[in-house]
Amino acid sequence: MLRGALGGGAALGTASGLGLALAGPAGAAGAPVRPSTPAAALRELTRGNRRWRTRHQTHPHEAAADRTAAVSGQHPFALVLGCIDSRVPPELVFDQGLGDLMTVRSAGEVLDEAVLGSVAYGVLELGIPLVMVLGHQSCGAVTAAVRADETGEQLPAHIAYVAEQIRPAIDRSHSGQARVDATITAQVRLVRDRLAGEPDLADAVAAGRLAVVGARYELLSQRVRPVA
Repeated sequence: MLRGALGGGAALGTASGLGLALAGPAGAAGAPVRPSTPAAALRELTRGNRRWRTRHQTHPHEAAADRTAAVSGQHPFALVLGCIDSRVPPELVFDQGLGDLMTVRSAGEVLDEAVLGSVAYGVLELGIPLVMVLGHQSCGAVTAAVRADETGEQLPAHIAYVAEQIRPAIDRSHSGQARVDATITAQVRLVRDRLAGEPDLADAVAAGRLAVVGARYELLSQRVRPVA
């Protein structure tokens, strides 16, 4: 099902195509309704990020009843593949609660079989309608990869693996810090396109059950913006 060498297909169902319009609260009081379509899931993430960056968080689905209900199963409405950076926890950035998001995190959003299997589980077994690849400003993994590429620095073994996976995304049309920043965005695009090109996920996208989108989190503004 999952392949080590992935084809670079175009991502279907981009953030701009689904729209980022804001809507009202998701779910009635006491009976939260999970978004069930890619567009609805993206709208809920957008709403949550607005609450986060304007400091109007609602901290949903944390009550005793929510914790009890979670024992019997889970129904996350989105999967966020993000970096391990401690400053970008998806549940906080999108103001979501228990059972709302499935999160997969690796340095620089690097894909390997474990990451791919985790994403596939969320989509194929749990029916999650939205996968978001979330990069972020000032990514240390991308910075290390760019530095090693420029200087030939020998990184520790496991960090070197991460850097090698990021290397194809390095944007050499820029220099200095601009190269790092451009590579952060390019890495999001690369991972998004690889996920969207994975045959089992591509089938769900083609059927309209799934969208795979890219975005990046800006540490200064706390805004999540789509990567086209």
